[in-house]
Order: sequence, then C-alpha cells, then structure tokens
Amino acid sequence: MLTDAECKSATCPPEKNRKRFACSGGLYLEVSPAGSKRWFWKYRQDGKEGRMALGSFPDVGLKAARLARDAAKLQRRDGRDPVMARKVEKLKATRTGDDTFKAIALEWYEKQAPQWSGHHSTRVHRQLERDLFPWIGARPIADIHPMELLAALQKIEERGALETADRVLMVARQVWDYWLPTADTQQRNITEGLKARLTPYSGKSFAAIVDPKRLGELLRAIKAYKGGPIVRTALQLAPVLYQRPGNLREMEWAELDLDGALWVIPSMKMKRTKEQKENGEAHAVPLPVQAVALLRNLHALTGHGRYVFPGERSHDRPISDNSVRSGLYALGYGKEQTWHGFRATARTMLVDQLNLDPLAIEANLAHAVKDANGRSYNRTQYLKQRFEQIQQWADYLDKLAIGADVIQFKAA
Repeated sequence: MLTDAECKSATCPPEKNRKRFACSGGLYLEVSPAGSKRWFWKYRQDGKEGRMALGSFPDVGLKAARLARDAAKLQRRDGRDPVMARKVEKLKATRTGDDTFKAIALEWYEKQAPQWSGHHSTRVHRQLERDLFPWIGARPIADIHPMELLAALQKIEERGALETADRVLMVARQVWDYWLPTADTQQRNITEGLKARLTPYSGKSFAAIVDPKRLGELLRAIKAYKGGPIVRTALQLAPVLYQRPGNLREMEWAELDLDGALWVIPSMKMKRTKEQKENGEAHAVPLPVQAVALLRNLHALTGHGRYVFPGERSHDRPISDNSVRSGLYALGYGKEQTWHGFRATARTMLVDQLNLDPLAIEANLAHAVKDANGRSYNRTQYLKQRFEQIQQWADYLDKLAIGADVIQFKAA
C-alpha cells in the first residue's frame, strides 16, 4: 500500500524508461525519468491484460486514485468495459449545441433536405415551424412526454387538418429516430403508439370513374366541351396518356417527337427526390395515333411557343392546375373524376377491362416497382409493350366514346 509521502518522493532512475510503484487492487503509480507521475489501474478483459489511465499525480491524489479504481471495478463487475465506457462519455461530451427539440429537429432537417425535392423540403420546414416548434421546440428532447407531443398534434386536428396531423407525426418520428442513437440515457421513441390516439386518417383517394359506360359518357362530354381549344385538348389527352397533371400541363414542344410518337419528360420534372431528379433517367411516354393527331392540330395554335398548353395571361407559363379541374366541373363531372384520378381510371381498367400487363402499366405510370430480387424495373425496357398497350387503351376509349360496338353492314 502506497502512502502520500511515498507518492511524492517516488522517482525513476535515468537508465530506466519508467518505474512502477504498486498500491493495491491493480492500482499503481508510473513514474518517468523526467519526473511525470501517472496513475493506472491494471485489469483483465476477455483473458487479456488491459490498463486504464486514472490521471496524473498530484492533480489526482492517492485517495482520489483509489476511488477511481473502485468505480472502474464496479463497472467491470456490472459487465462493462471501463475503458470503453470512458470513451463513450468523451464522445458524448464532444456533442455541441443544445438538445432542445428544435435544435435536434433542425439538425435532422439540414441533413435530410438536400435529398428532398424543393416542395417536400418547404413543406417539412413549414410543419416544424408552425405545428411543433411553438409547443415543444424549446423543451429538452429527452424530457418531452408523449402527452406533450399528442397535445401539439391534436391542435392540428382541431383545425380539421387530419392529413397534416398524420404527416407531422411522421416528421416527429423521424426526428426522434435521428436523436436516439446519441441520447445520454436509455430512451424510447415517444411517437410509438400515438397514431392510435389521433383521428383515423387513411389517405385521400382521387375521385376516378372506372365504370366503362360512365367513362364513355364523360369522354363524349369532353369532346363536346365548349371551352377553348387548349383546355379541351388537355382534357382529351388526360385520360389517354394518364400522366401526372403537372407533367401534362407543363408539356413542352421540345419534349415531343411527333414523328416518333414519343413524349420524353426530363428527370427534373418527375416526382422524385432531389438526387433522383439530378441523376435519374427521363420518363418516356409512348403516344397513340389519337394523341399525335390532337397535338398536331394544337401545334398550329401554340407551336410557336415553349409550352404545348400555355396560360391565357402569359404564354411563358403553362395553364394552371385549376384549368382542367374547372373544365371537369363545368362538364358536371368534377366530383366523380379528378385530373389526377385519370391515372387510377387507366390503372384499374387496363387490367380489369383489357387484361394487360400490370408491370408495363406501372412503367408507363412512372411507378418504381421492384422485381423478385429487389431491383427497380427499368422503365424503358417495357417501351415496346407500352406502345402496344397505350394504343389499345386509346382505341378502347374511342369505343367507349361511341357508346356501342360499331357493326359494319354489308351493302345491299
């Protein structure tokens, strides 16, 4: 057992690299020829000898060194490696900034936003600022009780925004998932189970007609539409091409190869993450002969400009999303059929009525589907099938618009 006096007088001969002075329980004082003195505790881990630095003498005195040794022994007794435990504590200490929900959420947002589209990034930031920060932003995230978060979500419900409440809960869940690996103590994701306490929201389906007879009536109404030729052509193309409304209304003449019957939508215009937009492939949409004819007719009116469907007020901008929607309401079908709903109409009836290949249909919808090996299908590999499919679909729509099978009678 060392004494304080022995620790003070301990020296190392100049011919040695170091000299150790044993205390007890694996504790010893190591002295260098230069006079520095350091405490170490020797132990065994997984059959191998290890040692743990406990500080320098006299900053750490004999009594303090023994207490540090005893604390390390307790960690070992609990099955923890004291050296690794110290490393973890040092890593925790390197974390800068506060641990309020707002600080953690903004840190998460900054890391995620570069992967998102501009629209999604703006929406998430707005949800944080409007729906979460005012209520729990200043609270340490480790101290937030599930009831606090639930109260914030219920305030969103009170204004009738059930979908937003569901989305904000998903955002909160991701913030907690981001924080948990660096939490100081064992924590759980407090968002677990909160969905059951919210008013059920199962998503919003776009109204879509899937009855052949009713769809035929709509197609005839569209053909007789009394509005301008730009909106009327957009109305006629919407069910035939069944692409996203934003892509159709922003269609540019430069994207069209009418001789090749192909519309190529740039990747940056597609509904994708920012990284996918920048590095993804363009989406090729086959054009049936009916669509080519409609576009050739419209070219005489708008072909001098950039957009196929320019707005009335400015030809430098496409028609608004409300243009076709208003047209459907004017025809009396606004509640039965939405612009986006034409995608569901085509997806359903191509299978149910024409019994066509679902994989090629999904490719034409620009949906990323996976094969049995988990790889995304190449949307261009179905181009031949899609040309055949979309022509069959356009011909089928013509048949529905007529209202009955056309029977050819022999001349008398």
